[in-house]
Amino acid sequence: MATELEELLGFLTAPSPPVKKAAVDIVRGLTGSEDGLHSLSNYASSVLPSLSRLLADDKEVSEPAAEALVNLSQNAGLAAKMVEMGMIKIAMDLLYKPGSSITRLLVMLLVNITQLNDGVSSSLQIGDDKMQGLYVMKLVRSFCRSSETSDDPFDHVGSILMNISKKEEGRKMLLDPKRSLLKQIIRHFFCQLVHGSSETEESSTNTSK
Repeated sequence: MATELEELLGFLTAPSPPVKKAAVDIVRGLTGSEDGLHSLSNYASSVLPSLSRLLADDKEVSEPAAEALVNLSQNAGLAAKMVEMGMIKIAMDLLYKPGSSITRLLVMLLVNITQLNDGVSSSLQIGDDKMQGLYVMKLVRSFCRSSETSDDPFDHVGSILMNISKKEEGRKMLLDPKRSLLKQIIRHFFCQLVHGSSETEESSTNTSK
């Protein structure tokens, strides 16, 4: 006989949108406590794929699913399972989907996953000669186009790049002159510095009037 938790996880794939939303909301709530995380970790092979499929759903379902995955990915063991199931590819594919409402959450998910060596390797696409470095190039481009506003969904990409730089292959990729990734990052920081200084001077001038 199925346990209550098993029945709940089964509802994540329910054809009824209201039932599916209710189930994912409950699962998200469970990920907010240690006991809940521990219980869900016992069903990782079921809950992780189910939640990942919900990321492509409507906002009312995809958002709590993404929040649940972000919470679950703080557990190293669960984050490792996410890497194994190809979560980085799933996240990157959805990250640039037009009209995505969970961009910030997907970036936070990648931040957690890339704290693992295997997560970094997956994000670098090591072993795929044709695609190697594509994800990093996209992330750097998005990071360098991001604004200074607090609601910019790509403002945490800097943490992903920091995680990547801890691995030798990551450092080589970021320093590769042919890719010019480091040059883009430095230019972005310089522009932010100049912009920040200009705003400070303007604020000082207005205050003194």
